[in-house]
Amino acid sequence: MSKTKTMTTMQSNLSTLALNGMFIALTLLSTAYINVKLPIASNGGLIHLGNIPLFVCALLFGKRSGAIVGACGMGLFDLISGWAIWAPFTFIIVGAMGYIIGFITEKKKGIFYQLIALVFACLIKVIGYYVAEVILYHNIYSPLTSIPGNIIQVTLAAIIVLPILNTLKRGIQND
Repeated sequence: MSKTKTMTTMQSNLSTLALNGMFIALTLLSTAYINVKLPIASNGGLIHLGNIPLFVCALLFGKRSGAIVGACGMGLFDLISGWAIWAPFTFIIVGAMGYIIGFITEKKKGIFYQLIALVFACLIKVIGYYVAEVILYHNIYSPLTSIPGNIIQVTLAAIIVLPILNTLKRGIQND
């Protein structure tokens, strides 16, 4: 491999690392500081805006960055916020959400595929956290109260992200 090619690869890796780090921080901060605890969820459900930077990252930079940002950003939130018991579940569930969004939209472009990707992400979140709550609380009924909050989280993030996505893409392409 030539020296120029090695430098280009290293610069690309550093750029990806920096972008992932920035999106992990944005996801963590948006989850930690822009949230509302749900009074209806028996297990202390939380609606937050951490999905917004996660979705932006996965839609713009693909499955690998989406998985890393989802798993680390929200997993770190769980670890530092008193929800540490959730961290392993969040790492897997939200990592899978980021991965599937990026996987679907890396090759297929357009709003239709973006919507499909977000629907799959919502299904992963709802099913994943339902199973996690069943495991943690040994109850198949009380986790049902968390489903509306999970759907609201993903829907709200989608409503915010989809209209601004093309502008963000153009901004990246111009740099």
